Amino acid sequence: MDPSKLIFIAVLALFLVGPEKLPDYAARLGRFVRTARGMLDEAKDRVREELGPDFDEEEWRKLDPRQYDPRRIIRDALLEPPEPRRRDAESEDTALDAEPEPVAQRSRRRPELTAFDDEAT
Repeated sequence: MDPSKLIFIAVLALFLVGPEKLPDYAARLGRFVRTARGMLDEAKDRVREELGPDFDEEEWRKLDPRQYDPRRIIRDALLEPPEPRRRDAESEDTALDAEPEPVAQRSRRRPELTAFDDEAT
């Protein structure tokens, strides 16, 4: 949050709560933040205890979904060099050993049908 939003919230709270009750509500907010922070620290300590020495906080940060930027992922994928096409080893061996098929025989063969799913759409 930038400072202008914080100032706006403070002015709005001053008008809604009033100057008499504002210190009381500010103290309550402070207690709530301290309590929430304490609960979070206790949860982290418990996770460290249960996971043992293998627990690494940096590893958890890598899994944070907020770090993933779709634009960066797409840009990296587009800039990555394409993988070379690989043929199956079996098809390469048979292609090298066999004679090429005449064009007349290829045209008489039935074309391969594509799989169709009735329930897909």
